[in-house]
Amino acid sequence: MVGIIIASIVIVLIFVVVFVVYHNKFKFAMIKLDKADEDINIYLNKKYELLDRTRPIIKKELHLDDFMTNLDNFNPDNDNIDNHNLLKLCYNELFKTLDNHEKLLKSNTLVKLLDNLNDNEEDVIGSIKFYNDTVVTFNQLVVSFPSSMVAILSRYRTLDFYNNERREIYEILNTK
Repeated sequence: MVGIIIASIVIVLIFVVVFVVYHNKFKFAMIKLDKADEDINIYLNKKYELLDRTRPIIKKELHLDDFMTNLDNFNPDNDNIDNHNLLKLCYNELFKTLDNHEKLLKSNTLVKLLDNLNDNEEDVIGSIKFYNDTVVTFNQLVVSFPSSMVAILSRYRTLDFYNNERREIYEILNTK
């Protein structure tokens, strides 16, 4: 009888230790995700500001009424993934216009803005890479045993990536 009680206590303790260890891994991953999301938000807001400052210069030089109109849809309160996709469209539109009108590069103000945009783009890419790497870790915890049991009890779900390439990598890893 004493042996059964001791065995039961040991099993419960093992369960508690495993739960705490994996719960802490989830919490650590969530802290990293929050930090990455905060950094991405800062860089996307700066990217918006820089793109918005290039717009009047190009409109004036090329006598355009409509240029980067999607930029008006930017909302800092929107999801970072949506804002990132929106700003990527505007960024591509800007550089397509610059490729077609190289005379725009004679403006020192515009060239400085473009340099800042390029630096910002590197920051955005780095932050997104960190976010996506952390999402891979988090999603692996959600789907693998025994951490999947903690995920079920804590109601953690897999998270989305910033691009489809990382999702494909995760799905390949998930099938192994």
